[in-house]
Amino acid sequence: MNGARSRLLLITLLLAAGAAAAAQPPSRDTAITKPVKQIGIYVTPYYESAKTVDGHPTVAVATAFDTQLSSNKREDILAVRDAIQAQSKLITPMTLMALAIRLYDVGLRDDAVFWFYVAKDRYLTMAAVLDMKTASLAQAADAIDAFSSLAGPFINGYAFCNLAKQRDEKLRAITWIEQHPYEALSMEKIPALPGDRTQNLRKSIETLKESAQKERQYLDDPKNLEEFNKDRKDDHVIEQFCWTD
Repeated sequence: MNGARSRLLLITLLLAAGAAAAAQPPSRDTAITKPVKQIGIYVTPYYESAKTVDGHPTVAVATAFDTQLSSNKREDILAVRDAIQAQSKLITPMTLMALAIRLYDVGLRDDAVFWFYVAKDRYLTMAAVLDMKTASLAQAADAIDAFSSLAGPFINGYAFCNLAKQRDEKLRAITWIEQHPYEALSMEKIPALPGDRTQNLRKSIETLKESAQKERQYLDDPKNLEEFNKDRKDDHVIEQFCWTD
């Protein structure tokens, strides 16, 4: 998905990979006839996808949720989603990324898009407030870089099948971030960047909104949209991700 992936990286603020991780996206040879129904990636030490369709992933993002997140039962993944929604204050971006991947794997791709954007945006606000270069946070920063870069092409591959829905999910994710601030950002024991934490958080949310607006304006240009869709068609993204059950 070279052309579409490059353009998508530019307009959706996907982060560069920074951890020891590998992806197993579908090959161009099989993508034409084989829809992608599982996200195959690993991000050490947090996540490793199942090696077979019937297998179970290895998940180590949150003790309370790891077992359920490794399940192939849709009801287990939904239970994690609902628990996170109810108690979101200290849920890490890594946990949210794993949730998004597993939602995709069990066929809940619209939910996967929303929670992927929530995970990415929670991290971006985190990076705007906390000092991610400190030893205690560096591993998390590397992991989210990897999750974003590796899972992003899969989830965005589906998300952009319906541009109006993708825009709604992105804005809904930003609203969720604004209404559910990450409690770790206010913990004095966690090193922060210079400046007032509350103001830095507010600025980061405004940046997210501005980025969403720029993405919208970019794809509202008929020429850009035509080129974007051509890249997706040429790279067989439609066959891989725009299928229906």
